Amino acid sequence: MSFSGRSVSPVNRDPGGMVAHPGGRAGMPRLVLVGTPNVGKSALFNALTGIYVTVSNYPGTTVEVARGRAVIDGTTWEVIDTPGLYSLLPITEEERVARTVLLWDRPDLILHVVEARHLTRLLSLTLQLLETGLPLILVVNVLDEAERLGIRLDLSLLQQRLGVPVVGTVAAGGRGVDELKARIASWYRSAKGEERKVG
Repeated sequence: MSFSGRSVSPVNRDPGGMVAHPGGRAGMPRLVLVGTPNVGKSALFNALTGIYVTVSNYPGTTVEVARGRAVIDGTTWEVIDTPGLYSLLPITEEERVARTVLLWDRPDLILHVVEARHLTRLLSLTLQLLETGLPLILVVNVLDEAERLGIRLDLSLLQQRLGVPVVGTVAAGGRGVDELKARIASWYRSAKGEERKVG
């Protein structure tokens, strides 16, 4: 599928025409958090990275992007918290920056963070992200608020339907974060195993 006239694929070309290969900086895998505003991305980012965080403007813009590091199962990841994004067809500067990070900054794995209470309407972005071919874990956050409203979600069925890992969290309280880390570690081991087979 193409967005704004560009063909989207797992190996992308940056605006300067250079091929962007997976791998993060200096071999460090890169984890990118994506989601609409107010879904708890920042809380999840903080839960993963702790105090090792820098916030700066994305080059050529006034939009701030937070970057940090997380050690997951012995592997150090670069973690990027992107601005709020509603669609891969950007309208605002924040959305353009988030899209650029996704398509040109070589994420190895995307965490799409959605809010449990509004899951149905947020899944349209999940489907767009899946169409890029980039590896994805869906994080259904703020489960406690949904439960208080009597909303019950079958995350196993959702995982089966989407064909990607789905993890429920309450990032602000730490619930589900260990399971998410385990899923990230499992994906990474599997991806490295596939690399060795190809090599």
